Amino acid sequence: MSAMEALIPVLNKLQDVFSTVGSDAIQLPQIVVVGSQSSGKSSVLESLVGRSFLPRGTGIVTRCPLVLQLVHTPLDDREHRTAEEGTLDAPEFGKFLHSKKVFKDLDDVRAEIELETDKRAGTNKGICPEPINLKIFSPKVVNLTLVDLPGLTKVPVGDQPEDIDRQIEELIVKYITNPNSIILAVTAANIDMSTAESLKFARDVDPDGRRTLAVITKLDLMDAGTDAIDMLCGKVIPVKLGIIGVVNRSQQDIQKNKSIEDALRDEAAFLQRKYPSLAARNGSQYLGKTLNRLLMHHIRDCLPDLKTRVNMMAAQFQSLLNSYGEDVSDKARTLLQIITKFASAYCQTIEGTARNIETTELCGGARICYIFHETFGRVLDSIHPLTGLTSMDILTAIRNATGPRPALFIPEVSFELLVKRQIRRLEEPSLRCVELAHEEMQRIIQHCGTEVQQEMLRFPKLHERIVDVVTQLLRVRLPPTNQMVENLVQIELSYINTKHPDFHKDAALVSSLIKNAEEDHGRLASGRHRGQRPPPPPGAQVPMIKSAEDEPQPRNRIVKYNSDSQMANSNWLAQLLPSRGEESGAASAENTPPVTPAHQGRGDGAATANGAAPSTPAGTPGKPVNLLPEVPSQPGRKLSEREQRDCEVIERLIKSYFYIVRKSIQDTVPKAIMHFLVNYVKDNVQSELVSKLYSPSEIDTLLSESPHIAQRRRESAEMLRALQRASTIISEVRETHVW
Repeated sequence: MSAMEALIPVLNKLQDVFSTVGSDAIQLPQIVVVGSQSSGKSSVLESLVGRSFLPRGTGIVTRCPLVLQLVHTPLDDREHRTAEEGTLDAPEFGKFLHSKKVFKDLDDVRAEIELETDKRAGTNKGICPEPINLKIFSPKVVNLTLVDLPGLTKVPVGDQPEDIDRQIEELIVKYITNPNSIILAVTAANIDMSTAESLKFARDVDPDGRRTLAVITKLDLMDAGTDAIDMLCGKVIPVKLGIIGVVNRSQQDIQKNKSIEDALRDEAAFLQRKYPSLAARNGSQYLGKTLNRLLMHHIRDCLPDLKTRVNMMAAQFQSLLNSYGEDVSDKARTLLQIITKFASAYCQTIEGTARNIETTELCGGARICYIFHETFGRVLDSIHPLTGLTSMDILTAIRNATGPRPALFIPEVSFELLVKRQIRRLEEPSLRCVELAHEEMQRIIQHCGTEVQQEMLRFPKLHERIVDVVTQLLRVRLPPTNQMVENLVQIELSYINTKHPDFHKDAALVSSLIKNAEEDHGRLASGRHRGQRPPPPPGAQVPMIKSAEDEPQPRNRIVKYNSDSQMANSNWLAQLLPSRGEESGAASAENTPPVTPAHQGRGDGAATANGAAPSTPAGTPGKPVNLLPEVPSQPGRKLSEREQRDCEVIERLIKSYFYIVRKSIQDTVPKAIMHFLVNYVKDNVQSELVSKLYSPSEIDTLLSESPHIAQRRRESAEMLRALQRASTIISEVRETHVW
């Protein structure tokens, strides 16, 4: 056997190797037989073998791919013939990959194919993509490897599946798409070659025709007066690898048990008589030699790439097998190693020091940072200091803070009341920030390194318990973190620090503005008669009467408010504003009507619509009448100059103090979350896992391996052995002998 002829046995060995692991990853060179039902595929294959061995019948007979290896085995061959198998004197014999039995009668081969087909594809005429591997050893065959596929059909017959045509087409495309396959397109001579389904499929995957060989069957069944010369010469459809015509046994010949030898003699005689000029390049024997030559050259061309592919896949499966880990010997040590590795990966993901850094999305510590400074910061910035506060809300707060007496100054308690109301609005987004950080800490458990994840998949019970322990640790740390964040807001609410340096500046500025307004007011009042006030403008509300003794002295009206002065009054805001008795619109005592009970206790703007309370007849029991709404806002009315000024003062001070508190909360909440939640969990996760999981009674349970991973390890080990064996087989072929 020459070096070239040795290539096909090498291919057969490779097919044997990869058939044991059922892998489609290696695309081996092979001849794929494609044709319509009743196109003569089976007869072509049997003529190549020289014996009848394939199932016969009507409809779809080949329902599984048949990988057929023809091995040229002379009678003196001692490589394949052994005394143990009793094949020393057998002219030909067959072996199946799924059975250890040696079939010396090829009629038994047919029965075994039918039996195995029914076992795999069922008895309802359906198909199965799993191939049956058959070797035929004979001195009459040339070395060949062929794949016989189900015949193309269009209409389901009997109890065939409705989509049988689609199933067959998908199966055929799967095999002929392999770039290392030679397509043997079989078509009958008595149909129009341009409509042949086999050639159509071949042209779709091999448009240049570089790996397609056409076989024209049934040359003897053409209509009288016609011939196949144009088809055989490639004038109808050119095929680069050639077109070979053959004459099959007819159905009548098969029924009469006409031998293959007789059929080959009749075929040669027919070709010599009908196509004398083409006879030497047609016929079944010429087809076998051509296929042998094509396959050898094809293997030679594919072998370098095949060798590279096998070596590359061997490295990949070695790496995959390593990732599944070896069988555990010291379980206690393995458990500690996995816990330590997980805790380390968890902390590294938070710190950003993990080896495999995610590039498609933020995760771990980077995501927590985003929550603190983007999400939380943006929400706080969106909270306006005066949201939900109207001018009437502020005026109402001022009135409520003065009690039954009309206010001479803006009461400090009204500012505190209003600013606390706004500060409370910072609590909800702060607690939401804790929640988001907690969610990310929980999420990190499932995304802390591929190396750890592989072990988690391998030991699902351990993975489940690790998740439980870390989740519980996070859950335990959530209440104190929330409590601390709530306390941060409560701390701000507990003491309104009006001496804060930043707030002090704004308060001094307000004092300056009010002083200027008072000076303008004093100049306006200097033109009045001594002891008299101007009458109120039309429609103005009449303030309450104040006695001359109650009127504050001029020296106490304006008090400078700065960091150096001492408070002249316990009410710090009172020193920023003039007394209410000096308002330009106030009525004098002489011009003010007597006060009824309905007027008492009201501030500015609190009078009824007609300016006086309804009278009650003398001697009639008084029935309580609610003369005021819950909040006498009088919507739509214009604020007086004094009211407008009071509102502006309070609004400015609320803004100033709210911004100070918001800035503090924005700084302290992330620090609290880091201390009470993130850093605590990071520092204690390993010790928590060890204390909860490292128990001799639980080690066996925790390290029970996933059946899926165990199966994958076995499959990977088998594939690795096959690839290593294939690499050895390919290496046995010396390149100097091939080229």
